Amino acid sequence: MPTTYEALRHDLIASGRAYDFDMIDRAYQLASAAHATQFRRSGEPYICHPISVAQLLVELGMDSESVAAALMHDVAEDTPVTIDEIRQKFGSEVALLVDGVTKLTQIKFSNVEDRKAENLRKMLLAMSQDVRVMIIKLCDRLHNMRTGDAWPEQKRRDKALETMEVYAPIAHRLGISNIKEELEDRSLQYLDPVGYNMIRSLLNKHGDDFLNDICATIQEHLEQNGIHGATIRHRVKSIYGIYRKMYMQNKDFEEIYDIYAVRIIIDTVAECYTALGLIHDMYHPLPNRFKDYISTPKPNGYQSLHTTVIGREAIPFEVQIRTREMDRNAEYGIAAHWKYKAGITAASSDRLDERLAWVRQLLESQRSSIDATDLLSDIKSDLLPEEVLAFTPRGDVINLPAGATVIDFAYAIHSAVGNRMIGAKVNNRIVPIDHQVVTGEIIEIITGPENRGPSRDWLNIVKTSEAKNKIRNWFKKERRDENIAEGKDAFEKELRRNLMVIPPEQYDEFMSNLARRNHCNSVDEMYAAIGYGGLQLARILPKLKEEYTRLKATEPKPLPTVDIKRVHSSDGVVVEGIDNCPIKFAKCCSPLPGDDIIGFVTRGFGVSIHKRDCANVQQSMKDPENAARWVKSYWADDAKEDYKATLELDCMDRANLLSDVALALGDMRVPIYSLSARAADQGRARMSLTVGIMNTVHLNNVVARLKKVKDVLTVTRN
Repeated sequence: MPTTYEALRHDLIASGRAYDFDMIDRAYQLASAAHATQFRRSGEPYICHPISVAQLLVELGMDSESVAAALMHDVAEDTPVTIDEIRQKFGSEVALLVDGVTKLTQIKFSNVEDRKAENLRKMLLAMSQDVRVMIIKLCDRLHNMRTGDAWPEQKRRDKALETMEVYAPIAHRLGISNIKEELEDRSLQYLDPVGYNMIRSLLNKHGDDFLNDICATIQEHLEQNGIHGATIRHRVKSIYGIYRKMYMQNKDFEEIYDIYAVRIIIDTVAECYTALGLIHDMYHPLPNRFKDYISTPKPNGYQSLHTTVIGREAIPFEVQIRTREMDRNAEYGIAAHWKYKAGITAASSDRLDERLAWVRQLLESQRSSIDATDLLSDIKSDLLPEEVLAFTPRGDVINLPAGATVIDFAYAIHSAVGNRMIGAKVNNRIVPIDHQVVTGEIIEIITGPENRGPSRDWLNIVKTSEAKNKIRNWFKKERRDENIAEGKDAFEKELRRNLMVIPPEQYDEFMSNLARRNHCNSVDEMYAAIGYGGLQLARILPKLKEEYTRLKATEPKPLPTVDIKRVHSSDGVVVEGIDNCPIKFAKCCSPLPGDDIIGFVTRGFGVSIHKRDCANVQQSMKDPENAARWVKSYWADDAKEDYKATLELDCMDRANLLSDVALALGDMRVPIYSLSARAADQGRARMSLTVGIMNTVHLNNVVARLKKVKDVLTVTRN
């Protein structure tokens, strides 16, 4: 049955909070009129969706502005109503919330990934100003996932994957556990329906009767020992939580000890620890299964005592012990901190700032990265639910995502510590710098002199965007000339690898266009970004190929010249009127020395040589467009003959030197008969190579080309 505005008003009144009904009514009227002719895929009126999102916000205890913005959250995106109109009627606060969840629809993007990344960046920027933007978006996504059966199959999977990778981790980081778990479960239902249904059937087989008995027993025992008024609830672990352990940690259903949990909610922290002792007295605790999140909260602010025990039924279950405030924070996360205009206290404001520090950090890291899609990978790496907690020698706790290394740990302390790091000790033992941090380790960072900097290789080792950002910033500031040289070298190798040759007279314009397309102000800035890692060559390549294709399309087509002169080509064929052009032999007739031949000027590769009596020649000559492209050709006296020459190269030793020399010769189509290299004194290297040469002019061209290879000092003929 479709959701109605009357149901939303009932929820607002039942909440007992002082909502601004006048503003909410006006928001509904505007949204209802704007969406009047629109329907959802399921067939129900579109307005049902905004009303349902508003109801979810009321459940979270959000304020009037949030509810009004939820009712209008799709108006600016899907109807003629503008953000300016909303600002005039409802004020800048509601307009900010609506604009924050509105996708960028007017801007054209070259691919879907760029659009997703920019929409997410826009939403995170709005969220850094007002966290309610993200809470509205999470409720919007939750209702969409609840009604996702109406989507086509592929859209269902795409939305589920995006929800799993982006929105569920953000809900986790904001501490809104109910929304996080439901988003994960519903995404899993679309991504792996077989695994989802199997786990659901396993849960249905195990009843809740024994949990009800345990809750009653614990309640009685706490009362007898002076802890009165405790609220005791039980819960079953989310389907996705079980799925992760079964499929990703390769555990059987029976090996998962926290499927069932009893939650004890009491008044004070002191009572929490007392209750813990009583639980361990009643049931046998399993070793290494106790976690104290009260003294060391999770990064999202979650606090509780966790212990796993086993009762007489031989079924292990988890016991969570927390205060009422901790329980409210665990259920509603950052939404529990939202205060009305009655005033946000200084302490509460500080806590909000702490909870949102990761958003600002994530956005800050993006400023040094040219590529918007890095934001998606940063969210995947930084906001994963699994975290590790490690300690400095002074006892400070550092939170890191699972898989983070000691380099991430160093940069989490301070950028200066990371930049000067030369090693690390874990529990007083030296470890390699790619050592992955494990919860509970005490890590000491060993630092070097102040002028020491990080290594470029660290960018491939570190896990967190914070560390990557700080390493890139160091190279960006301290090594600009080196970055430009590194970036230019890497870029030119990419050109050679893709067999792209840009004419010198068009090089500057080509590079300027490419830099502008990659959001760089100059070519040097683009080279520097490649050098320090802010711009990946893999990201440039599609745009590079587009620009190169456009350049080739504007080049004039080669035409045969009328000046007749006899010149030998590299394949022993004389082509009248064309000097030193590439030759290929047509596969349709495979001409051999002695055959009567003719040449055809191709559009892509020099001259194609055919036998004169080839059927394709006769057919093509009848076409007026092709007739002018046939040119006289005949075999040279020295067909297919070349000579060997040995060259000695004196070079500065470096990585990839040998492959660069081989690439240069390959570009000229010079055969290599032998090649040897050896290290010499003072960082030098010497090479000896024997190549196929036709004449002295050809030899001089080869020597000139080899001298252009970076770090080749001299080339002499032996």
